[in-house]
Amino acid sequence: MPQVMEFKLPDLGEGLTEAEIVRWLVAVGDVVAIDQPVVEVETAKAMVEVPCPYGGVVTARFGEEGEELPVGAPLITVAVGAQSMPAGAEASGEAPRPLIGYGSDHSRPARRRRVRPVTAAVSASPVTAPVPVAVAPAAPAAPAAPAVPAGPVPVISPLVRKLAKDHGVDLRALHGTGPEGLILRADVEAALAALREPAPAAATAAVAVAAQGERIPLKGLRGAVAEKLSRSRREIPDATCWVDADATELMAARAAMNAVGGPKISVLALLARICTAALAKYPELNSTVDLAAKEIVRLPSVHLGFAAQTERGLVVPVVRDAQGRNPESLSAEFARLTELARSGKLAPADLTGGTFTLNNYGVFGVDGSTPIVNHPEAAMLGVGRIIDKPWVHDGQLAVRKVVQLSLTFDHRVCDGGTAGGFLRYVADCVESPAVLLRTL
Repeated sequence: MPQVMEFKLPDLGEGLTEAEIVRWLVAVGDVVAIDQPVVEVETAKAMVEVPCPYGGVVTARFGEEGEELPVGAPLITVAVGAQSMPAGAEASGEAPRPLIGYGSDHSRPARRRRVRPVTAAVSASPVTAPVPVAVAPAAPAAPAAPAVPAGPVPVISPLVRKLAKDHGVDLRALHGTGPEGLILRADVEAALAALREPAPAAATAAVAVAAQGERIPLKGLRGAVAEKLSRSRREIPDATCWVDADATELMAARAAMNAVGGPKISVLALLARICTAALAKYPELNSTVDLAAKEIVRLPSVHLGFAAQTERGLVVPVVRDAQGRNPESLSAEFARLTELARSGKLAPADLTGGTFTLNNYGVFGVDGSTPIVNHPEAAMLGVGRIIDKPWVHDGQLAVRKVVQLSLTFDHRVCDGGTAGGFLRYVADCVESPAVLLRTL
């Protein structure tokens, strides 16, 4: 007799607690192989195809495209060993094996597994999450006391239970809109909206105001960026210094490198190599602050992040051990990671662990910026566009290729003298690449 296994959204690593379903890759009734991808999800860091550790027939899917699920929530059930839909089979209580590379989070309590008939799961359509509205109905009905059920309350995740507890919402008084009466986050949020509901006249005015603007959910990548930048502003006392530099010689050196054949060297790669040399001279800027220990931690390797614009928004892939790479190797790695970023195939590990960020905002046609430090790093070098400008060269006014460089840094790790020294060294290498030869 086929055994029905429930596959839950696994721990995708890097502290991620939820993911949004982007696209289902299987349907109910499909036969899947072990480790076959069944769903594409978007975390706060990357798009990921999630493989299922079971082989058999898909008997149910949980969640619609666009719905967010917490780690540990059911994704699909699979009738293992079945070649067709089983009838009358019951869900197994056995826990699924963890997927290789995802790891296990032993800090989370085990979810209470509910037994459901497979026939009911097969006949049901995929779960549809209720859509939150800007303002709750004008006159919500208070739940009747006699209808409060006894026994355990079915809740989709501990996060939902905590949300209810923190805001004083009685879960027993709610009617869950999920499958088999499961209480979803949206159910708790609707109850909170009802508690905060204004008078009918004010509610009508609020609806009219809300209708005037588009509401965009602050979630996924955009939500993660918002949280990280907000945390940076809260925790890091940053400062910015900048300087104009004559990049004519740097551009000439790049043209000479590319003229001899072989892989092309990008301007970003040359700037990255200059950065790693500057960080060797000024290691204070390749560090992080441990607030709990009240210590500055200087890091031994340069894991260089660089800003890449994609359809999903701005992401920061990380080049590992950049200090050991030459310009050709850096060019190849920048190209590889940029292509993965634009195709949405970066792994979460490709977007974390950076120690210093290089931000080339010149590609947007701007000269300067005061970027926010990429928490928990200590500094970011910004590079504007390289354009022809009047410049005094060898005592004569000439047209030269000029770039503005800016450094935003954490003032806790160093003073302005160190930051200025770093930026001046970078500018000197841009103006005269021969300076860099001393450190190669």
